[in-house]
Amino acid sequence: MHEKIIDAVKANKEIFLSGLRQIMQIESVEEKPKPEAPFGEGPKQALNQVLLLAENMGFQTGVVNHAVGYAQLGENNQDYIGVLGHLDVVPAGDGWNYPPFDLTFENGNLYGRGILDNKGPIISCLYALYTLKMLNIPLSKTIRVMFGTNEESGCHDIPLYLEKEHPPLYGFTPDCKYPAVYGERGLIDVTIKTCITDGSHASIEKIEADFTKSSVPDHMKIQFSDGQWKELFGKRSPSNAPELGENVITIFAREAGVFNGQFAYYLNWLEQGFHLKHNGEGLNLEYADEASGKLLLTPYKLEIEDEAVLLSVSMRYPISIKEETILQTLKANLPDNSKIIINRRMPSTQFDLNHPMLSVMKNIYEKCTGMDGTPVTTTGATYARFMPNTIAFGPSFPGQKGIAHNKDEYMSLSDLMKNMEIYALTIYELAK
Repeated sequence: MHEKIIDAVKANKEIFLSGLRQIMQIESVEEKPKPEAPFGEGPKQALNQVLLLAENMGFQTGVVNHAVGYAQLGENNQDYIGVLGHLDVVPAGDGWNYPPFDLTFENGNLYGRGILDNKGPIISCLYALYTLKMLNIPLSKTIRVMFGTNEESGCHDIPLYLEKEHPPLYGFTPDCKYPAVYGERGLIDVTIKTCITDGSHASIEKIEADFTKSSVPDHMKIQFSDGQWKELFGKRSPSNAPELGENVITIFAREAGVFNGQFAYYLNWLEQGFHLKHNGEGLNLEYADEASGKLLLTPYKLEIEDEAVLLSVSMRYPISIKEETILQTLKANLPDNSKIIINRRMPSTQFDLNHPMLSVMKNIYEKCTGMDGTPVTTTGATYARFMPNTIAFGPSFPGQKGIAHNKDEYMSLSDLMKNMEIYALTIYELAK
């Protein structure tokens, strides 16, 4: 049966890409809420288009609280296997060589905002389920492919879903990496507010930059009180892969020029604590464990106020370490007159390593790729933190990092089709 499913997946390539293109062309970035569109018009438009595709495939469809839609094969609305992805995307940003809101194929790669994160993978799951439906394969469990619309901006769609629907018996989100991810690190996002009482920062009039918590910042312009500007450049990367980027905030701390007093001390602390020190070693935060590796931290925003400097930092810490430990150590290594403001916190998660779903995923992944399928942990934050009984599974293969949220976001066509194959076989094995 596996070979029959794989052949059918390959045969469905063109209709899959046609459907995917329709979704890629929608600019599904969060906007102001509207009636029946809690996260804006773009995400809702993408959801409506996906459900139209699913209806034309003959699936039962539904929308929950205008936030999460689903395509379902089977009649059990309470006990089902869930596949959960998202249609919302981060803003395109500048510097693209391809239209960000389209599907472009060139040199073996597909380009467009969301092709990896997460339109490509979740639409591949929809067509994987359609492949099983076309083959009339008898399944003993109901499968529900779910389409969220707010993953990039806080996952506020999942509580809306759970207000009215049961969570899945178990399932996965195709929004991380392979092999199966049984644990996600803790995440805490803080702003360090440091008072500067001697006016030594007053020569900075303003800072202009595209700061976002999801990325290492790569460009910053500073205007000084004499009208002069200083422009600095780094290299953007996802905030959970800071080693792939060059952080313009710490570059500024190193190259700021002549300052004195408290601000000079502050810039020295910023450089010594953060520049090229992604594992917290500059602040005595070099925590690690065998399961999830080293702590990662990323300064992502710098602001100047009348009597204070504000530095926002995202930290992802090992699953065995407590948040209180991180905060206590950080507090002990701050400049004078500093306080910590917590913006967001997500404790680490762990899924039962003995659950039979993990065994299925390991076997299918190894069969399809020839690589080791032993479950792993991640620095990322996915829907698995919010939807019960869910883990992350794919779509990125080992060694593929720093692609999502960047300009010219891409995924190779062969990798996307391999994902569709893996997902079709996994759904079949979980539901047969």
